[in-house]
Amino acid sequence: MDIPDLVRQELGDEEIQAGVTLGDEDAVCFTPTRTLVYRGEGLLSDEKVEAYPFDFERLTISEGRRKTKFTLVYTDGKREFGVPGSRADAVLEQLLEGALRGSTAIGEEESVTGVFRFSELTLVVTEGRLLKHLGSVTWDNDFESYPFDAVTGLDFEEGSVATAVVLTVDGRPERIKAPSNQASAVRKTLQESLFAYHDVSSLADLNAEVAADTEDEPDDGGGLGLESGIDPLVSDEDDGEETATTAAAVAPETGGQTAAPAADAEDGDIAALEQQVARLTEAVEQQSERIEAQEATIETLIDELRQGR
Repeated sequence: MDIPDLVRQELGDEEIQAGVTLGDEDAVCFTPTRTLVYRGEGLLSDEKVEAYPFDFERLTISEGRRKTKFTLVYTDGKREFGVPGSRADAVLEQLLEGALRGSTAIGEEESVTGVFRFSELTLVVTEGRLLKHLGSVTWDNDFESYPFDAVTGLDFEEGSVATAVVLTVDGRPERIKAPSNQASAVRKTLQESLFAYHDVSSLADLNAEVAADTEDEPDDGGGLGLESGIDPLVSDEDDGEETATTAAAVAPETGGQTAAPAADAEDGDIAALEQQVARLTEAVEQQSERIEAQEATIETLIDELRQGR
C-alpha cells in the first residue's frame, strides 16, 4: 500500500514492517515498536496519525455491528482506536505479534501465523510455539507458552459442539477446546506451524518424530520419582523381606539341601500388582470423566451469563 507523507514523517528512523488498509485512505501501519493509525482527511476531520506503542499492559476488544474497538491500557492510562469489523482479525494479529516480540516472548524473526478468540480464551499460534490466554480481557502478561521444541504429541478429539486440541508438552497433555465453527481453522494453523517446525508433512509423521525425540532422552527410572505422586509398588522393606524369604527357601535347615521357591510367592504377587494397576486405571478414568463434566457445566454457565440470564 502507499505510505502517506504524514506517516513517513512520523516514522523517523523506523521502517514499516506490515500494514492493514481500512478502506478509503485510512490504514494501520506497524513498526518494530508501535502501531500507527492513519486517518485521511474527511468532511468532519483533518488528516492525522496516532501512535500506540507495543508496551501496553492489557488489551481489550469490543465488537460492534460494524466496528471493532481496541483498548490498550498503559501504565499512564488507556488509549483506544477503532477499525472496521472485517479488518479486526488482521489488525489483532499484527498488534499481538509486535507486543510479543517487543516483550521477548517470541523471537525477533518469529511470526504469528494465527490468532483465535472464543469465549474467554485467546490462542496465538506462531512459527515456534502456541500461546494461551484465559480471562475477560483479550491479552495481558498472564499467558502460557508451549514451545514447539517441547511438544511430544498432538491429537484432536472431535465432539458435537467443540473439538479438543490435545497438545502434549514434555509428556503432559494440555487440552484446549475450540468451538466447531473455528476448530478446522485452529487445526489447520497449528498443524502447519508444527509440521514446518519439525520438517514433517503429516500428523502421523509429527507424532513419530516427537516420540523419537523423547525416546532419545536419558531414562529417569520410568517416572516413579519423588515428584510423580505415585508410590513405588515395591518398597525397600519389601525387598528385604523377599530376600530373606528366598534365602530361607533356598537353604532350609533340613539337611542343607536346596529347595525351589514356591511358584504360588510369585503368582500371588503378580495378581496383587494387576489388581492395583486396574484400580489405579479405573480411578484415573473416573476423574477424567468428572473433569470433562465440570468443563461442560462451566462453559454452559459462561454462555448463559453472556446472554444475560
